[in-house]
Amino acid sequence: MRLVIPFLLFCALASAQTPAPIADPAYAPLSKAYEYLRTRDYDKAIAFFEKAIEAAPTRPSIRKDLAYTLLKVGESEAARDQFGEAMRLDHNDIHVSLEYAFLCFETKKQVEARRIFDRIRKTGDPASSVTAEQAFQNIDGPLRTGIDRWKKALELNPGNFSAHHELAELAEQRDELELAAEHYLAAWRLLPERKSVLLDLGRVLKSLNRLDEANAALLAASRGGEPRAAETARELLPARYPYVYEFRKAIDLDPANVELRRELAYLLLRMNHKDEAEREFKIITERAPDDLLSAAQLGFLYLARNDRAAALPLLERVMKGKDIELANRVRAALQLPQTPGPQSHNADTQPEKAALDAKLMAERSIKAGYMKDALKYLKIAHETDPLDFAVMLQLGYAYNTLHDDQEAIRWFRLAEQSSDEKISADARRAFDNLRPGLARIRTTTWLFPFYSTRWHDMFSYGQFKTEFRLGKLPFRPYLSARFVGDTRETTGGALPQYLSESSVIVGAGIATRYWHGVMAWAEAGEAISYLGKHPGVGAMMPDYRGGVAFARGWGHHIRSEKSGFFFETNADGVFVSRFGNDFLTYSQNRAGFTPVALGALGGLRMQFLVNGNFTMDDKRQAWANFVEAGPGIRFRWPFMPPSLMFSVNAMRGAYTLPQYGARKPNFYDLRAGFWYAFTH
Repeated sequence: MRLVIPFLLFCALASAQTPAPIADPAYAPLSKAYEYLRTRDYDKAIAFFEKAIEAAPTRPSIRKDLAYTLLKVGESEAARDQFGEAMRLDHNDIHVSLEYAFLCFETKKQVEARRIFDRIRKTGDPASSVTAEQAFQNIDGPLRTGIDRWKKALELNPGNFSAHHELAELAEQRDELELAAEHYLAAWRLLPERKSVLLDLGRVLKSLNRLDEANAALLAASRGGEPRAAETARELLPARYPYVYEFRKAIDLDPANVELRRELAYLLLRMNHKDEAEREFKIITERAPDDLLSAAQLGFLYLARNDRAAALPLLERVMKGKDIELANRVRAALQLPQTPGPQSHNADTQPEKAALDAKLMAERSIKAGYMKDALKYLKIAHETDPLDFAVMLQLGYAYNTLHDDQEAIRWFRLAEQSSDEKISADARRAFDNLRPGLARIRTTTWLFPFYSTRWHDMFSYGQFKTEFRLGKLPFRPYLSARFVGDTRETTGGALPQYLSESSVIVGAGIATRYWHGVMAWAEAGEAISYLGKHPGVGAMMPDYRGGVAFARGWGHHIRSEKSGFFFETNADGVFVSRFGNDFLTYSQNRAGFTPVALGALGGLRMQFLVNGNFTMDDKRQAWANFVEAGPGIRFRWPFMPPSLMFSVNAMRGAYTLPQYGARKPNFYDLRAGFWYAFTH
């Protein structure tokens, strides 16, 4: 009896500690679904099966029951897709695989059906293998017979386009991909204007993992020729602009593709490879004499290197052509009188008048802040005059303002081709500013070293950060290495204090995109002290940071062409685990005047400003709460990298909390340093 009572108590305690079984999240919708199945209300049963899948998406049995219900209402394709998902979740369910294969065959997906029947006939149970073998032969037999028939036809007539194409299609359906690629290529060689065959070739080469050849075929199909084939080819190409070597491979495959070669030529121009671009334009003008745009561009290239003898025949060809607007641009470049375009009895129908009206309305809309209306009028202006590069530039700005940077960068790239140096330079600058934000991988580096007379020390801050863009997600993961250090290390005296963290902080984090100047971020990493001798601090310590940053500026910045006033503000709220899980708030504000560049001093650009800063923290630590203000100057020369800027600031500050003798309550500081950042 003495042993029984303790044993029962132990069992009771053990059962009390056992967690209750977790409720099945799909139970309720499944109960409803089966209830409606019994009453043959199939539409409601389908709706509840779909809710059950949302609750338990990895359970194949639910998808199988939904598929059978869909078959009852005649939804063969939807049932096929559900059987396919069930097969993916449970690859060993031979019965589901057979159902999926038969439905693929019925819904014209014979390639997929053949593959599954082939797998089951080799690996399934005896009964399933027999069924799969018969189904496989029903599909494979006609394909095999058709391939043999078209091979014999080609022996008699090797130049038959239809025979090559039919043979390639059958070979692709039979998974003889090398044979399919061979005959798609042969068919296209016989009829090169059929770009859809290039699309087929690219698709097969991609399945063979011959990616360079596949991209060449798809790129050639995407430029010129059949619009539907071009659109599909663009969907299969990588989600980026093609590289030069990819254009060259595509041209090797399709040397007669004028649009492809012209696009390569303009790309080479943007890269400042003028000799290579000139060679491409020369080939175009020889093979397509009616391509007046290429002739004009080649003529301008010849003029730029003072080869008027080579330029004039090309430019005369353009001036004699039917494109009056392009001809007048050539005449303007040659300083010749303009030729009036064809007159209309109704002035309102003249293209020039329509373009001017549209541009005027766009300008008014921009000034009024109606950017969507401005975009509409700019599109009209572009349709009226497709070669107006100023309109292309404005379209880029409009799309950028409306936060459609993918479209904006396309228009900036087009405007870059303008012969007007200012338009081209503005478009290039805008393109370069936008490109890093749209890159899949973006690496940013910044440095901020400065000398402080208050501490008689050189401080240095910097960061190397690589960000990764994941589709259209509103945040980017990143890897980071920060540096925080100084040269003096401590204040000296009886109670020396360290003047900086003296660490390299490596970490990983995520950062949101900027929204009206606001960005949030969070990071986890390890702080590695390069001194290794801080009292009570290890050489390596966990470091967790995060916060919100805000930055905006108004007025004339230091690289503005005109003089004027400016104001800038930066505000940060930052959590730092290494400071006792403290939350610090910084606000730095600058207001001042930007004068015009000083030509006598090499184009020196300057800003005269007044600083107003404050810092505070959540734990009210004495060192982290102060205000400061004072005058400053920033300057740079035009030959410097765009982000390099020197600064000198004279500051008067005061701590807002008692220092109890650790520091003076007020201080003066003269700081001189520079800021430099670049993005790749």
